[in-house]
Amino acid sequence: MNATLAATKEHAFRTLGGLRFSKGHGTGNDFVLVADPEGMHTIAAEQVAAVCDRHRGIGGDGLIRAVPSRLLPEGRELLAASPEAEWFMDYRNGDGSLSEMCGNGVRVFVHFLLTEGLVDLPDGGALTIGTRGGAKTVVRIGGDYAVDMGPWEFIFPGEATAKAMDSLVTADGLEVPRPALSVSMGNPHTVVALAELSELEGTRLFTAPVVDPMPANGTNVEFVVPSEPLVHEGVGSVTMRVHERGVGETQSCGTGACAAAVAIRHWAGAEAPDTWQVHVPGGVVGVKFFAGPGGHEHVELSGPAVIVATGTLS
Repeated sequence: MNATLAATKEHAFRTLGGLRFSKGHGTGNDFVLVADPEGMHTIAAEQVAAVCDRHRGIGGDGLIRAVPSRLLPEGRELLAASPEAEWFMDYRNGDGSLSEMCGNGVRVFVHFLLTEGLVDLPDGGALTIGTRGGAKTVVRIGGDYAVDMGPWEFIFPGEATAKAMDSLVTADGLEVPRPALSVSMGNPHTVVALAELSELEGTRLFTAPVVDPMPANGTNVEFVVPSEPLVHEGVGSVTMRVHERGVGETQSCGTGACAAAVAIRHWAGAEAPDTWQVHVPGGVVGVKFFAGPGGHEHVELSGPAVIVATGTLS
């Protein structure tokens, strides 16, 4: 980092002095969380990047601001269809860019609301929240949370249906470009299947993989190895690493785990199961497919959420 950029980040960090925060994670995908029930804190992109800096800030894959939906234009629009979505997950990636939503972040967000006393959610209870990817309903299951991520869809449906692939991905550590399938979970993903865990371990994700063609708003890229056997006692299993748009490699990606299960299930054919375990560097998340409203298939993501620290920015 050059001196000018470092000074800019330090200044941006100092402008948030006195702001109370928590630090949390879902299977290692970590976030800085800020409660803003009065909508008083407009945190700019450069401030987010400064706070999420792992050497000069708190460190995180992103920053989540908890704000009432009625206080944001996109929140008010969402309330028209989902009036129960009182709280909005205002999420930015670690570089400060806006993101539609984050599957691990949704679970951590709800756990944060609960620990802050902003909501009451008993075991087995459900809570609907607003995101830029639409309203999401979260169910508390003991220490875990299950999220209805909504419907999935192929980004390039013609190619996905006809050829079971729609793009080529080039990544450092892989000798040749690999075929991939692009899936939207409210945010974009491109999934690459690899044959061996050694290939997965040897793929270097310090730089963003090159995707051709690239989805319109960029993409997260998942590299996935099917287990052997793929299905055990009715549950599919895969191992995944991910390069997240605007962040880099992360320990986990909830929407990415869902997209990986979509792609592997599609490649496996009609007999593939509807329940999956996705192993990521930060742990294991569950993915389940079920019939949603209007005949659209929905995806449920389940896993833990942990708050590890609270503090005040100085």
